Amino acid sequence: MNPIIRRELLDLLRTRKAVAIQVGLAAATAVLVLARWPSGGVADLGGAAGLQVLRVYGYGLLACLLLVLPAFPATAIVRERVRGTLALLLNSPLTPARIYLGKLGGALGFTALLLLMTVQGAAACYALGGSSVSGGVGLLYAALAGAAVQVSTLGLFVSGRAQTTDGALRATYAAVLGVAFGPLLVYHLAPREVSALDALASWAGALSPVPAVMEAVGHGGAGVPGTDYGSGAVARYLVVAGLSSLGLAGLTVRGLARAPLDIARPPGVMTDDRSRAARAARRVLYVVDPRRRSRPIGRWVNPVMVKEFRSRKFGRANWTLRLVALTAVLSLGLSVVAAVGALGWGVEVIGGALVLLQAALLLLFAPSLAGGLISTERESGTWTLLRTTPLSPGAILRGKLASAAWPVLLLLAATFPGYFVMTTLNPGSAARVGTVLICLAVTAAFAVLAGAAASSLFKATAAATAAAYLALAVVCVGPLLVWLGRDAPFGRRTVEAALTVDPIAAALAAADAPGFAEYDLLPGNWWVIGGACLVLLAVLAARTRRLYRPE
Repeated sequence: MNPIIRRELLDLLRTRKAVAIQVGLAAATAVLVLARWPSGGVADLGGAAGLQVLRVYGYGLLACLLLVLPAFPATAIVRERVRGTLALLLNSPLTPARIYLGKLGGALGFTALLLLMTVQGAAACYALGGSSVSGGVGLLYAALAGAAVQVSTLGLFVSGRAQTTDGALRATYAAVLGVAFGPLLVYHLAPREVSALDALASWAGALSPVPAVMEAVGHGGAGVPGTDYGSGAVARYLVVAGLSSLGLAGLTVRGLARAPLDIARPPGVMTDDRSRAARAARRVLYVVDPRRRSRPIGRWVNPVMVKEFRSRKFGRANWTLRLVALTAVLSLGLSVVAAVGALGWGVEVIGGALVLLQAALLLLFAPSLAGGLISTERESGTWTLLRTTPLSPGAILRGKLASAAWPVLLLLAATFPGYFVMTTLNPGSAARVGTVLICLAVTAAFAVLAGAAASSLFKATAAATAAAYLALAVVCVGPLLVWLGRDAPFGRRTVEAALTVDPIAAALAAADAPGFAEYDLLPGNWWVIGGACLVLLAVLAARTRRLYRPE
């Protein structure tokens, strides 16, 4: 047996986090099946109840894979590099291919155990008639297995090129989000007049696991009106995902084989020595020069906030402005699509897309920004230096939170041009847009506080960031799975109660997005999320004060 598989898998299974994930997943699947199990001697011979449970079941397992699994392969290689043990592995008798297979086997072994915990629920879905559609339990697990391999190889590819664990987590989750939903955007926007382009769009959309799972649970034609993924989505996905996983695996192994033990600092190239096109591109990309001499810290400026901005790569103005510019362009593009009516989606669908764009950015970047505020200091040993400064625990906490809040606020402000165009075209939607922005601001505050609270509870940055992502997934994505099972197996009251906890669902309801407009979620959601923010802030303040005390 590969010794790395044994070490990776055993170390992972011995953690409380792994046990909690396994027990929680098994309990959730059992409760879901019991909610629709026949009672009173009455059974559904048509299999409608089993199909309803299978759909929520399949989407829930896919969401679990996409949100939980990336945290493990994303830190597998970069953790060795940070600890200084990667050189020992490369100098061992193990070849780079065996090292990679050991890391991959550890991630896939844990995923296999998670899927085994759900077999009893899948068997119950089969007994209820969940395999009566074109697909069923077998195709569902085939698509999930392909997604597990795809996500694991993608995470290891990013981990092999990252330098920090939090950067690897942020890049991996961004890549997983792009792979899951980017191909769907290409599929829906590609022209259908030319048969070659239509076939190319079908294969491009097959890179995402979403159409494959939709076909397995009998939802192949669901999605944006006027489009259909067609049959054979699972087969296309397994082919495309398998080829892409092999390519990523080969690149990662090649990188490990060529990784020098001592990486020399690149000498760099002067800007004047570059070509005219390169100089023009740098003028656009570097509107703010990251290497300019920084001004002294003002008397009334929090020095901890300035330290975070100057020492954190994403905190630098040039990276923040790039992300803001990209977000602004995407929001304006969606608004133009709504204005010209090119796709016939309607203003409500475009408004929902804007909300989902902002929500995706918040859920992606807020935990990575706030998840390392305190844990990074403790992990690197600089928390002791902070305690020796004249700064109080409150000043340290305010500086940390401000350093994470400002980039998140800029992300929120980046989509204002899109909303401005929509309110100009439809002046009656101004009040609705204001309500949506309040919901998104509440979401941003909750995401930052959740990440900061996790950072104070965990010493390792990777564990804190993964815990923050998991907490946001439970609150923001979990209720959407209940919404997928609306009317069956969940009633209206159950769905509305679950969506009241979700700030993203509240923003979609405020935007009159299809499927959410009929639920009354406000102001109940503001009270729930506001109370949760106060609890997280209290926990964060108490933990910061406790960590500030002398040991």
